[in-house]
Amino acid sequence: MDGDYAIAEGALAAGCRFFGGYPITPSTETAERFSERIPEVGGVFIQMEDELAAMASLIGAVWGGKKAMSVTSGPGFSLMMENLGLAAMMETPLVLANVQRGGPSTGLPTLTGQQDMMQARWGSHGDYEIIALSPDSPQECFDLTIEAFNLSETYRVPTLIMTDECVGHMHEKVVIPPAEEIELVERKWYNGPKEKYMPYAPDSDGIPFMVKAGDGYRFHTTGLTHDERGYPVINAEQQDICVRHMVEKINNNAEKIIRMDEEGTDDPDVVVLSYGITARIAVKAVQGARKKGIKVKNIRLITIWPFPEKRIKELAHKAKAFVVPEINYGQIVLEVERCVSGMAKVIGVPHCGGGVHNPDHILNVIKEAAK
Repeated sequence: MDGDYAIAEGALAAGCRFFGGYPITPSTETAERFSERIPEVGGVFIQMEDELAAMASLIGAVWGGKKAMSVTSGPGFSLMMENLGLAAMMETPLVLANVQRGGPSTGLPTLTGQQDMMQARWGSHGDYEIIALSPDSPQECFDLTIEAFNLSETYRVPTLIMTDECVGHMHEKVVIPPAEEIELVERKWYNGPKEKYMPYAPDSDGIPFMVKAGDGYRFHTTGLTHDERGYPVINAEQQDICVRHMVEKINNNAEKIIRMDEEGTDDPDVVVLSYGITARIAVKAVQGARKKGIKVKNIRLITIWPFPEKRIKELAHKAKAFVVPEINYGQIVLEVERCVSGMAKVIGVPHCGGGVHNPDHILNVIKEAAK
């Protein structure tokens, strides 16, 4: 199957029973798959009037007790940012997939890009943390969608799947294991006295319990700065409590969340760091560099946010240079540069979208970086 279908199948396997979305190229196939499949498992598919409404519907479905997701691409992702921030403030676990295309604006609807990576982290206003994963194959579209739901439910945070048109439309074998072999995480349901429930009172692990609206609990939830009961408290002291909690529940668990594939020597001259479809292209360049005697470590980011700062800093003490190919004019390369802090060269290999890199271009940059 293709990556778009695999996202839908992964979500269904993860227990997603509500999809609210609006069709947009190149992500529409995921929505189409949901519309066909989700009634078979007793779920609900709604095509909303636009992307703003789609995100609002997810928030409502989650507080009604369901696992929920949507899918979009660049222009729709922009429209979803306001309610993504609302979901972050309300600590609403949901999953949103972005099948990236070339931008800005309407850009290249049918062609690939990786131009929304910084928007994924900083797209909505205010301070908050997000989790974002980047699959490089239809198999990972399936697997990482399940992981996205598990992470979202564990940390009560919106979680993003940042794929791209190439992976979304790529057809490969996808192994779907028996349901009993798929490990799923359910959100922490409150089972204490109803009159004592507070939707934002952190448990011992820092994550608050949830309940289902309509089950007899009286509570409030809002996008305003709020107390543990969920009621607005408009002062600087409560803002500090609110924001610190949203940020630290992710930052304090970053080492548990972050995943990446590392291959090659632990004493590299050059580290090649990439993600998504670009990681598959970079493999040939790395192989070419090794044939020329260059010591190269190849890193594929699976978790984009939170960013693997600690590991990048460790490698910066060993390598001469980092080479960062990506299908944008330079986004994740800036995070690498920040973490390296001048200890090694950081060289971006930008590509403005519409297609993938020529591996020889990446190889030439690796050769220059190794000098």
